[in-house]
Amino acid sequence: MTHTPAEPTEIIGSSGEQTEVIDAPPGGPGHRSGVLAAVARAPFRLRTWKELGYLILSFVLGCVAVCYLFFGFGGGLYASIFLVGIPLLAVILLGGRVWGRIYRSLGGELLGIRVEAPPAFVRGPGLLGFLKSAFTDRVSWRAALFLLAQSVLGVVVGYVVLVVTAMVAFTAISPIPWLLFDPVQIDESGVERHSLVQFGSFYVDTWPRALAMSGIGIALCFALPWLIRGVCWVHGMLITHLLAATPRDRQLAELRASRKAAVDDAAATLRRVERDLHDGTQARLVTIAMALGRAEERLAAGGDPGDLVAEARAGAKEALTELRELVRGIHPPALELGLGPALETLAARCAVPVELRVHLPRRPSPAIEAIAYFSVAELLTNVVKHARATEVTVTVSPEGPRSLAIAVRDNGIGGAHPSGAGAAGGSGLAGLAARAQAVDGTLTVDSPAGGPTVVTMVLPMAGPQ
Repeated sequence: MTHTPAEPTEIIGSSGEQTEVIDAPPGGPGHRSGVLAAVARAPFRLRTWKELGYLILSFVLGCVAVCYLFFGFGGGLYASIFLVGIPLLAVILLGGRVWGRIYRSLGGELLGIRVEAPPAFVRGPGLLGFLKSAFTDRVSWRAALFLLAQSVLGVVVGYVVLVVTAMVAFTAISPIPWLLFDPVQIDESGVERHSLVQFGSFYVDTWPRALAMSGIGIALCFALPWLIRGVCWVHGMLITHLLAATPRDRQLAELRASRKAAVDDAAATLRRVERDLHDGTQARLVTIAMALGRAEERLAAGGDPGDLVAEARAGAKEALTELRELVRGIHPPALELGLGPALETLAARCAVPVELRVHLPRRPSPAIEAIAYFSVAELLTNVVKHARATEVTVTVSPEGPRSLAIAVRDNGIGGAHPSGAGAAGGSGLAGLAARAQAVDGTLTVDSPAGGPTVVTMVLPMAGPQ
């Protein structure tokens, strides 16, 4: 069996720097050379100096945080005897959010750990509502726990690491102050020694000893970055687990956004129905009533009201047609037969030739069918208006056991954007994305300039859980 030497691979780490990964068998020559190269470069890398800067700032902020916790919570607890301290405690607790913002910013800039901020504080009405919201704010309590951990990690451990760093740096450059300042120490025999450091009866008072001590310090300089990196790794874990948004926070934010999108979509639908009834059907019924009124007058005068009755009958038929279209816009009758037949009616009415491919082992819920139908209808309308396409393909297929995927592909000019603005401008994709998100779905857009455009919507078969 033979082994071929592997090439080193460059990857991008979380700090934004390139990290060389040696893909070689453990213990092989490539592995050993990769480790030695990483150790040799460590003191000179920007990452090391950023992490050292973070430890210095964390030590200073940690000292301030200890005072904040002691005087803030201590003073608030003492003042709560007089009831004044209860609002003060609430404000001090909410101040943890500010501390969290500071540490998240430092972690992102110096450690390369960029985390999602937790949701903003939602205040209840009145003083009691504010106090209840403050004392039940999980983000503030987690930030207070982070500050408590910083009193140990940032202050105590940080102080030890900074002292070790200073000692190693001083040891590495010790021949310089030994030569410049000519330090003198007197040994137990009363003899003056030109020594900067002594270890018991051992004095560093000759050039060989001074250079040997400097060599030890230089060697430690190559090991020191790994100590700094380990401590910063613990800092990053605290930031990630205590200051970032939790899955529950993200779910609540998504639910709020979904609820807002659903409310906005319902309001827009209601306004559209009201406008269509007012401008179309209502005006048509008024015309019918006026025609019947004139026919009644003509009949009373002994005339022939046949043409007016025919006009009223034609108006009634047109009103019925408009009502059918209006009902189809609320809930298409074709959906009673399933999503496939409903999409066939859309494809038949589209001005651009549509190839429809539907494969669904089972029917989705009615709400999902309606969202899928109206989404495809809007996407086909966008293609007709903006894409300059000559053919469209609509594919509906399962996406796992609990989801379905709807892909609309056209050979148009492309340039569509999820924000709703693109080459075509106002494509409504943002509204479709909000509609999908309202049921825990997703919308992705692949539309390079020049086309083709592929819009894929993934929806749960049974609706949001």
